[in-house]
Amino acid sequence: MISLAGKNALVTGGARGIGAACARILARAGANVGIAYRSRDTEAQAVLDDCLAMGRSAFAFKGDLATREGHDTFVHEAVVRFGGVDIFVGNSGIWPPTPVDVGELDDARWRHTMQTNLDGMFYGARAAIRQMPHGGRLIFISSTAGQRGEAGHADYAASKGAMISFVKSLAVELGPRDITVNSVAPGWVDTEAVERPFADDGRARIERAIPLGRVAAPEDIAGPVLFLASSLARHVTGEILNVNGGSVLCG
Repeated sequence: MISLAGKNALVTGGARGIGAACARILARAGANVGIAYRSRDTEAQAVLDDCLAMGRSAFAFKGDLATREGHDTFVHEAVVRFGGVDIFVGNSGIWPPTPVDVGELDDARWRHTMQTNLDGMFYGARAAIRQMPHGGRLIFISSTAGQRGEAGHADYAASKGAMISFVKSLAVELGPRDITVNSVAPGWVDTEAVERPFADDGRARIERAIPLGRVAAPEDIAGPVLFLASSLARHVTGEILNVNGGSVLCG
């Protein structure tokens, strides 16, 4: 039922994890796909090869997605190659794995998290909006941490909480253009970023606190992104779609 044939989609942080899964599922649904990434050349090429093998137009852009220049160049490349941007998935971001109490949190970490997660979101949204037609789709990857907080990771939780407010504000602003703006909020996802908390018996402990008894795979997040990018979600905007196995229900 879902076809994105003729649509042009951009995914930031698209070389691995959730971003790579999103790029592949959007291409499988028929979209042309551009991915942006910072440093993982081999992984980015693998995603690009998969999209091209599906018969889609596709490209990979390497740059700093925490900056205005990075996002402006990425979106400009899509306009040149595809003619425009219909779907923008803002996935790039960081989760500093080392827990630090706020009293010990230094300026450098705070600014780095905010620049990467918040400034990058703003620059990406602004660049995409300027090229997006009526009926476009903006989808951002937030987190359950942005809704209930996360001790030791207040910088990350604050950045994702701000993203949620940004999504709601932008949904109202872009409604007259029939552009929907939504967020997918994962809980724990099996990616490279969480290797440290998963070490030893960490994964088993985390899974015991999830009603479904498992952490998500990146593809579990990509499916809801595909739904929000499709015409099936044309009347859904300003929503935070939780994809966490029910973990937020358990305190």
